[in-house]
Amino acid sequence: MPADAMLTIPDQAFTMLRRMDIEKVLVPVSGNHVDAEVIRIACNLAEENSASVYAVYVIEIERSLPLDVSSEQQTAKAEEILGRAQALARERGYTIETGILQAREAGPAIVHEATDGRADVIVMGVSQRRRPGAFELGDTISHVLRDAPCHVVVYRAPTRCEDST
Repeated sequence: MPADAMLTIPDQAFTMLRRMDIEKVLVPVSGNHVDAEVIRIACNLAEENSASVYAVYVIEIERSLPLDVSSEQQTAKAEEILGRAQALARERGYTIETGILQAREAGPAIVHEATDGRADVIVMGVSQRRRPGAFELGDTISHVLRDAPCHVVVYRAPTRCEDST
């Protein structure tokens, strides 16, 4: 299988990732229900390689505002989400670093952080929040997949079956 092939079978993907030399795992979190799973995956990868995990939350700043504008409400939300990520990692016996990024768009900020921080792999999640019947990765994941300087693992949660009665 070519190195750039997309793997959809988790066991195959994890086996391939275990063979890689990973020193740093970057995990963008957003506060949705897939964060727990991406933190678990990142910690497992890191543990296999004695690597570090760096979880980031990106605060997207509107173009009409200065990029360095401070919002206590957004910062508090970011700190809460990153605190949950740290707690999830601690439950697994792992300590992670966290950080808050401010940018116009999350995708370029994640790629920039992966480049500057020399991440070996980015582990991120996608949730089903779009219209029924359509699957879209969204701008952030599309940007990261296209421009990341390292490997990218995208986790998609199983779809939730709803009762039609």
